[in-house]
Amino acid sequence: MTTYRYYRWDGSQQVFNMDADDLMNSIADDILEHGDPERALRSLFQRGVQDEQGQHAPGLRDLLERLRQQRQQQLERYNLDSVMDEVKERLRDVIDTERAGMERRMQDAEQQLRDAGESAEHLQAPMQMLQERAQRNTDALDALPDSLGGQIRQLQEYDFMDAEARQKFNDLLETLQQQMMQNFFQDMKRQIQQMTPQDMEGIKNMIQALNQMLRDRAMGEDPDFEGFMEQYGEYFDPNRPASLDELIERLQQQMAAMQSLMDSMSPEMRRELESMLGASIDPEFMDELAELAGMMYDMFPFDDMASEYPFMGEESMTLDSAMELMGELRDMDQLEQQIQQVMRNGSIEDLDLDNVEQVMGEDARRQLEQLQRLIQQLEEAGYLKRKGDRLELTPRGIRKLAQQALREVFSELKKDRMGRHEIYSRGDGGERTGETKPYEFGDPFDIDLHRTLFNSTLRNGPGTPLRVSPEDFEIHHTEHMTQTATALLIDQSRSMGMFGSFSAAKKVALALYWLIHSQYPRDYLYIIGFSDYGMDIATDDLADLTWNAWVSGTNMQHALMLARNALSRQKVATKQILMITDGEPTAHLEHGRAYFSYPPSWRTIEETLKEVKRCTQENITINTFMLEANYYLMDFIDKMTRINKGRAFYTDPSQLGRYVMVDYLRSQRKRVG
Repeated sequence: MTTYRYYRWDGSQQVFNMDADDLMNSIADDILEHGDPERALRSLFQRGVQDEQGQHAPGLRDLLERLRQQRQQQLERYNLDSVMDEVKERLRDVIDTERAGMERRMQDAEQQLRDAGESAEHLQAPMQMLQERAQRNTDALDALPDSLGGQIRQLQEYDFMDAEARQKFNDLLETLQQQMMQNFFQDMKRQIQQMTPQDMEGIKNMIQALNQMLRDRAMGEDPDFEGFMEQYGEYFDPNRPASLDELIERLQQQMAAMQSLMDSMSPEMRRELESMLGASIDPEFMDELAELAGMMYDMFPFDDMASEYPFMGEESMTLDSAMELMGELRDMDQLEQQIQQVMRNGSIEDLDLDNVEQVMGEDARRQLEQLQRLIQQLEEAGYLKRKGDRLELTPRGIRKLAQQALREVFSELKKDRMGRHEIYSRGDGGERTGETKPYEFGDPFDIDLHRTLFNSTLRNGPGTPLRVSPEDFEIHHTEHMTQTATALLIDQSRSMGMFGSFSAAKKVALALYWLIHSQYPRDYLYIIGFSDYGMDIATDDLADLTWNAWVSGTNMQHALMLARNALSRQKVATKQILMITDGEPTAHLEHGRAYFSYPPSWRTIEETLKEVKRCTQENITINTFMLEANYYLMDFIDKMTRINKGRAFYTDPSQLGRYVMVDYLRSQRKRVG
């Protein structure tokens, strides 16, 4: 079922419009180069695509760059060492409130003494005790250490004189405990924020039960996860984990975020944070958390999930917001890894659209949806089909590639000043060319009546009756079409692929296939590839054809043998072989097996030339298109052309198409009159 998403138009959206034909044209070269539509699509997804109006659908590289910029903006915005500023400020407020409260109590006590006058003798002892307590508290406050952890520890043992200061300190401890728990259980953030100090005892019991399950898992026993969730599942509502493994994965991610926070801090600030959190929680509870963290790390190390982020901004943040930011940065890192994985394997449907929208926004989701729709467009147009988990070209897709190749080849012909090849040959049958000529004795009497009467009128002037003389007659020109059998031999040796020649040869093969299929359907075309051996290639397999990267050898002898056997079956006037190669023959068949030698052995040259002679005896013309001009190749081709009377062309991959096509068209028409 197709899902559509609609967004409010805000005037900034760009309308991208590219149909399936345009998409096929954009990936044609990649398919020809590698013979793999999935690889071509992977490249398209990476770079994006641009329609005829210049509107660009961003690719995965653009999406990845945008994600990295988004992360960098966060790093350049915040100062991570500021996470302790809020706690410092609250502790300072606690101490200032306590000092101000003590001063008020002393002032109130002194005022009571003054008001009592001579009867204040009974107040002297309480006043002295109050003064001594205030002095002890003042000395204790003055002696507080500089570290936050040390201050919290001593204030926990401190006897507050001011009730408001005591309440502020208790609130601070509760906040730190909640933040500490949130570091372990981010999914329980809402529940933890609503808990009272008494409720924390239930969390402590839950952690003890979780530790017991991990100990059972480590001992090879089956943990009672169902019983655990029955008793403590409410802590994880509304998104309860379905298994212990899922719960462990969540804990891993949160601990990795905490580790990232620690690693990204300066060493001094990291020690300060550890000391502060350790001081804010009772030792027994801290031991349970430490055991949980230790077992988690021993069983499921999360070092590769934690990252050190180089914060360089000025904006301050709280510990709570820092942990949220670490989660966001972790999500960005994970999405970056997913995008990179998709860029490698091309499985763009593996990217979670909801996750992309959550991390990068609706605009990024729309861009990704555009890319995902490209495959759907090509499938609906009938150019691609799924076979198992893979995408393959359909016959229609192959024809589309062939049409594109033919257009490119003939666009090169139009640009070629040296390519004045004669296409139309006049003759006594076949198709009319649209031209006429004065009648000569012996010509077929195919009169062009309009031109003949026009000539009579020019000679005699207007009027009736018309008087026609022999010199007025003009006849139609026709071209005499011949039926041809062609074998195209494509060198698939390693050098063809390594030096970038194979894609040009493959494009020519597709163009020739479509030219014959569309313009000369009565002709025969055979495609033969050769490296260490020759092999027949079906036209349906032509788009997937690639070069042989694993085996050395250029076995022209076997390829010529296959071509000769195929052409000998056809009773046509013209039989020809078009061979595209970049090297001399280095292999031949010995008792049915390929024999390889480089430099070429005399035996390989001799056996290949014997096959050339057999082709010549069967009136098969061999035309060779050489993409290199080394001594061995030129010497061999010279011997071959002397035997066969064919032609040899020295060219390069960029001009290969125009040479091959010119030669085919020349052999297609003959001057007969």
